[in-house]
Amino acid sequence: MEISWSDFEKIDIRVGTIVKAEPFPKARKPAYQLSIDFGELGIKRSSAQITALYSIEDLVGKQVIAVVNFPPKQIANFISECLVLGIYNEQNDVVLLQPERPVGNGHKIG
Repeated sequence: MEISWSDFEKIDIRVGTIVKAEPFPKARKPAYQLSIDFGELGIKRSSAQITALYSIEDLVGKQVIAVVNFPPKQIANFISECLVLGIYNEQNDVVLLQPERPVGNGHKIG
């Protein structure tokens, strides 16, 4: 299915830096609770099923790409405010999308 340019423009995709990562034991599938700094948009939280390839120590300070204009979604006892984007590899593990060089938090993808 094709989408129009105006459809794409509705998706607010931004870069942010992970400032906190914690285990998420109540999630159905292994996941972390992330707090991500999106600059002027503030800190947003996300649940991310990225435990196979990333440790908590690896994540803090890492820049990621996320959709920031989905409505909040409750996952167990946690409210996820954005969707961190990644690519499924051959083992169906998520590889995070990242800018190839550091950029300002909150900058828009286009």
